[in-house]
Amino acid sequence: MLTTALMMTAALQAGDLRPDLDWMSGYWLSCENGREVSETWSDPRHGLMTGMNVTVRNSRAGFELSRIAPADRSADAPYAYFGQPEGQPVTVFPVVESAPNLVVFGLDTHDFPQRIVYERDGDALHARIEGEIDGQTRSVEWHFRKAELNSRCPA
Repeated sequence: MLTTALMMTAALQAGDLRPDLDWMSGYWLSCENGREVSETWSDPRHGLMTGMNVTVRNSRAGFELSRIAPADRSADAPYAYFGQPEGQPVTVFPVVESAPNLVVFGLDTHDFPQRIVYERDGDALHARIEGEIDGQTRSVEWHFRKAELNSRCPA
C-alpha cells in the first residue's frame, strides 16, 4: 500500500503524462507581427490527435505536421508531441508536465526548441517554444484565438 501511495504522489507531482487534451482541439488563428498562423488540432481519438500548422509571412508559406500520441506502442506509454516542420524528420517530445488546460512537452537533447508549451485560456490558445541557442535562452510565442475553420486574418 505504501508503494501505491508513493507512485500516486509521484504521478500527481509530475502531472498526468496521458492528459485529456480535448481543450486543444479546433481551428486556431494568430494575426500578430505581420504573420498569419493557423493551427488545427483534431479531437482526441483513442489517444491520437493530429495537428497542422500553416504560417504565412511576406508572401511565403510554411507548414508543420504534428501529432500527439503515445510515445511508443506500450499500453501505458506517456503521450508525446511528434513534430515534423517543413517535411523534416519527426522529432518526439514526451509530455513532461500537465495540468488542466496546460501541457508541456520536452526533449533536453534537441537543438531548439527543447520545450513546447500549450495553454488554453477561454477562447485563447497560447503556444510557446523555448530552449537554448548558443547558451542563450530563447523563446517564440503565439497567441491564437478560436476561429471558424479556414478563417484568415484581415487584409
